[in-house]
Amino acid sequence: MSSVSSPGGVLLLGATGRTGSRVLTQLLERGVPVCTIVRSAERLPAGVAQDPRLTVVEAEVAAMPVVDLQSHIAGRDALISCLGHTVSLRGVFGPPRDLVGDAVRRVCRAIESLRPATPTRLILMSSVSVNRPARADTRRGVGERSFLWVLRAVVPPARDNQRAADVLALEVGTDAAFVEWVVVRPDTLVDGEVSAYATHEGIVASLFRPATTRMANVAHFMAELVTDAAMWRRWRGKMPVVVDDVTDRPGRGSASAGRSG
Repeated sequence: MSSVSSPGGVLLLGATGRTGSRVLTQLLERGVPVCTIVRSAERLPAGVAQDPRLTVVEAEVAAMPVVDLQSHIAGRDALISCLGHTVSLRGVFGPPRDLVGDAVRRVCRAIESLRPATPTRLILMSSVSVNRPARADTRRGVGERSFLWVLRAVVPPARDNQRAADVLALEVGTDAAFVEWVVVRPDTLVDGEVSAYATHEGIVASLFRPATTRMANVAHFMAELVTDAAMWRRWRGKMPVVVDDVTDRPGRGSASAGRSG
């Protein structure tokens, strides 16, 4: 199913994934128009297909002609990528091995060619296995850095996630005229409703004793980046780590007061 994109709002990639579907729901609940490019509209969350604020394009981002990709990006306030590899033997080790990195590079080039009057916000969902440039994550010791080096060498999605973040941090940079970005790094993803959570500049837990991050909290933070100008200014050009607030108690409230550390 495909329909003509309308200007404004968000272009969302990966809306049928576990976190991406939650991002889609969060945005629509806030009244944000969303255009999503998916391989199968049947995998979208139940009940959203008829939402008048939703435009669905059935296509492969990697195979989409540049002019078509540009048409869906043009006029958008933000672009969110929740693309990821399927958790299966084929999904981890089979093609495409550079799914996320290639998609990020393609959309950045498309945005740059459009030369928008104001920078397009690009939000990339990533992982705490991804490091900031120049060893900025000082919590990582030699052992963890060595483990991550091996992980990226033998597990293609780990390498792909790092390359995607490097496209933004090293190729686009923080002074680009047409693209502003945030790389969102959750820790171990778990189910659950939106709860209190914290956002940090760098790594807060060891790879071998990880923290948890509810997918709903990741979605909430991404929606906040889209709808809250102060939140965007706080985190643009950075790679915040999102973790559940371990002091949160049932019934305490939602993550609308998600704090920064």
